[in-house]
Amino acid sequence: MAAAQEWIVIRGMGSVSGLGGTRTEVLEAYAVQRKTFTKLSSLGAYTPVSPISASAEAALQAMLQAEPTYATLDRSVQLAILAARQAVAEAGWAAEHMETVGINLGSSRGATGLFEQYHAQFLANPLRRLSPASSPSTTLGNIASWVAYDLQAAGPQISHSVTCSTALQAFANGVAWLKAGLAKRFLVGGSEAPLTPFTVAQMKAIGIYSQLSAPDSPCRPFNKEGTNTFVLGEGAAVFALERMTAAELADLPQEKVVTVASVGLGYEQSPSKTGLSADGQHFQKAMRNALAQAFLSPEDVDAVVVHAPGTRAGDAAELAALETVFNGRLPAQYSNKTLLGHTLGASGGLSAELATLLLQERVIYTSLFSGTSYPTKYKNIIINAAGFGGNSASILLMLK
Repeated sequence: MAAAQEWIVIRGMGSVSGLGGTRTEVLEAYAVQRKTFTKLSSLGAYTPVSPISASAEAALQAMLQAEPTYATLDRSVQLAILAARQAVAEAGWAAEHMETVGINLGSSRGATGLFEQYHAQFLANPLRRLSPASSPSTTLGNIASWVAYDLQAAGPQISHSVTCSTALQAFANGVAWLKAGLAKRFLVGGSEAPLTPFTVAQMKAIGIYSQLSAPDSPCRPFNKEGTNTFVLGEGAAVFALERMTAAELADLPQEKVVTVASVGLGYEQSPSKTGLSADGQHFQKAMRNALAQAFLSPEDVDAVVVHAPGTRAGDAAELAALETVFNGRLPAQYSNKTLLGHTLGASGGLSAELATLLLQERVIYTSLFSGTSYPTKYKNIIINAAGFGGNSASILLMLK
């Protein structure tokens, strides 16, 4: 007997970023194109960044008051817990479901804030002694394990780092577990809290940080001047994925059912630690891989949520890859980095959130290129992400 057809469905999602800490806030921010850049005194007057919104910060502090133990965790872990709670609540998963839920959450930098704090204490202490909490609280595995602890999830727990494509590669792993029949439900996504002096200094050392001030739209992907306008932001995005049959899908609001049709991965031999090919070969491979898995052609794609971090080389390479894959007939392109900058390991997740909102809510949001036509209804959207070392990931979301 042939196996019943199944789909990987986004049952719920949650996010915390400069755009807000709830779906309603995020939708409103996109509707008015609210830019979230500011300056932090610890980072210097001319360093634009995007911290989480005031309401999201209030929610974070309320959680820490309710759960004092969580105050010892790195901020990246705290943001992941907030986003994961939202995703599970939106999915409607009950306590009995959590016993087998798998988790794959990642971060590019990991416990940046705590690591810098403990290292400063190490240098300041003549005996070079540290708190016993320094090692367990700065491991990358903190993200998945603490989210599992908070949600009482007892399935597989995976934390990983694939730089800026981390969140989308979490999708790849979660989808693989689900399709293999090894799990029924999986939480995937990424979290990043990089607004620390050392991390900002690293980005500036590469020479990509924006020279524009916070009020002056400092992050400008694909800008015509061809200048570097990279800006750091913090945030987290988590998705509740569930493997479902046609009978199970029948019980859901059909206009809201978004499926993960495919996850494409690409890799190229990077010319340097931070370099990439001029024509974005890793982007090309990832997008073509995603299309092939979904049995779709480029003409079937309604929109692309681009990676475009605001760097001269990265933006140009992705644009070249898009031109090649779509044969010069580009679909509508979207980016949220103009509003909240680059959230590193969380960025692909926040881009996937935008794509899901486009599919479910028909969000009207200005594209990067004037003259791009907008479909009245979205069916298939590709999300791109790429990271240091030549890796790239593209997921294809489809409105069922």
